[in-house]
Amino acid sequence: MADFGIIREYTMKLQDKVVVVTGGANGIGRALCRRFAAEGARGVVVSDVDFDAARKVAEEINGLAVKTDVASEADITALVAKTNEAFGPIDLFCSNAGIGGIPGFEQVSNEAWQRIWEVNVMAHIHAARAVLPQMLERGEGYLLNTASAAGLLTQIGSAPYAVTKHAAVAFAEWIAITYGDRGIKVSCLCPQGVKTNLLMAGALAGAAGFLLAGAIEPEDAAEAVVCGLAEEKFLILPHPEVAEYFQRKANDYDRWLRGMRRLQDQINSAKEIEDRGLRIEDRGSNG
Repeated sequence: MADFGIIREYTMKLQDKVVVVTGGANGIGRALCRRFAAEGARGVVVSDVDFDAARKVAEEINGLAVKTDVASEADITALVAKTNEAFGPIDLFCSNAGIGGIPGFEQVSNEAWQRIWEVNVMAHIHAARAVLPQMLERGEGYLLNTASAAGLLTQIGSAPYAVTKHAAVAFAEWIAITYGDRGIKVSCLCPQGVKTNLLMAGALAGAAGFLLAGAIEPEDAAEAVVCGLAEEKFLILPHPEVAEYFQRKANDYDRWLRGMRRLQDQINSAKEIEDRGLRIEDRGSNG
């Protein structure tokens, strides 16, 4: 019964609201678009670099599809303008698009670092620059930024992902502090494993397989967002255990680092065993 109370409060907040979701064609973004439409949003804009996929989602929910490369400030500015033209002022902007972790550190090129920085960090900055002026003028507005549990903890095996997700959380914090007293609400979505194309690609590459065991469906992440927005919580954690891990990190940083090194060793050992098994299978099939 308590859950129904939360949903009812959220429904009142989303009723007749205008919402933008970047990365809305797949995964968490698609689940958010569907859920916001079901909750009575007046206009849902499905923004994605994959326009055909975005259009399918938009047709399903009677929304608007806009092709957007979130790394381009011009594209984000145009996205806000098209939304304003179609539906009016934006009530909730979900800066959700992101790309996965490039394995390693030493072998990652400057170009690869720049690309993940532009998508995982600068996209949030572009969005805030584009939408905050109209929200501040009205004295109200909501930003939902999708980061990751890696932004609170770390990402084993991928320096670029860990660094950019930490930066995404830090920027959301700064916006919340700086504009919170001027009517701007901010939430930061920090899930662990979610069964999306991004996770599965990492898992198949051996970089994120350990997250699969506790992975949730995108719809579960959307449900967590529903509850988090209703409570106006800054951190939205679809995996409750992340709060405990984060607290352990803060309470004893050195102990946490030792624990993460042990986890890294376990993951690397499992990957070595898997690789040996694949090599044996390959030799057998070629024999």
